[in-house]
Amino acid sequence: MQHSTQTLALGAGCFWCSESVYLQVRGVVAVESGYCNGHLPNPRYDDVCTGLSGHNEVVKLEFDTSVITVREMLEIFFVIHDPTTLNRQGHDVGTQYRSGIYCTTPAQLQLARDLVAEVNAIGTYTSPVVTEVQILANYARAEEYHQNFFAKNPSQGYCVAVAAPKVAKFRKTFARLAKA
Repeated sequence: MQHSTQTLALGAGCFWCSESVYLQVRGVVAVESGYCNGHLPNPRYDDVCTGLSGHNEVVKLEFDTSVITVREMLEIFFVIHDPTTLNRQGHDVGTQYRSGIYCTTPAQLQLARDLVAEVNAIGTYTSPVVTEVQILANYARAEEYHQNFFAKNPSQGYCVAVAAPKVAKFRKTFARLAKA
């Protein structure tokens, strides 16, 4: 069987939460926390936290399309965060927490735009989706201590209160896509 991988970056608030979910997804072969689509070259966490670099906290995902589709990856994204709040997720506020889909191919870009339009048209949420959809640009890997944060710090307060419930929601909603 032919294995084809694609890369996509998603901004859904704090990357610790998104990373903890996508590590659980069948077909995902690599998950990396990082920053993208800002103007500062090689940003660090302190730069991004100011909101002045323009970057978004994202998870860069490499996935096997023979196991999971781009659409399924995006369907998970729309369930694990609130795509209707501009520049915030819960208590995390700032442009670095904006909802974003950052594509690596024109086909992904079109599919993401179509899915946002579909979600808005069917009224999935009571407010319109504000997710930005762009080509992935100016990506920088986050510092090592951000990588696999939830797995390394499961009893940390933020992980218990925010990340763990997102993982549970994913596993309940998308049981067929969850790793055993």
